[in-house]
Amino acid sequence: MTTRVVNTHEAKSRLSELIREAEAGVEVIVARNGHPVAKIIPWHSDRPVRVAGSWAGRVGYRGDVVGSDAEIAAMFEESAEADVP
Repeated sequence: MTTRVVNTHEAKSRLSELIREAEAGVEVIVARNGHPVAKIIPWHSDRPVRVAGSWAGRVGYRGDVVGSDAEIAAMFEESAEADVP
């Protein structure tokens, strides 16, 4: 692995480029007054990438999950009738 040491001023001026280098496998060390203070490394997530629809067909339910409530249904009916001119 290649290592690159840059000072803080250069790191601020060229951050995007240094990030690309880190993604490519270069170890980027940021130094202040010649002393290493930080390292820019690529991010590796431990979580798997989520794919939309990956649970399709795996989960099922029968009918209405919650069920209807007669009182609530009556309120909707009254509201619908009240809006008719």
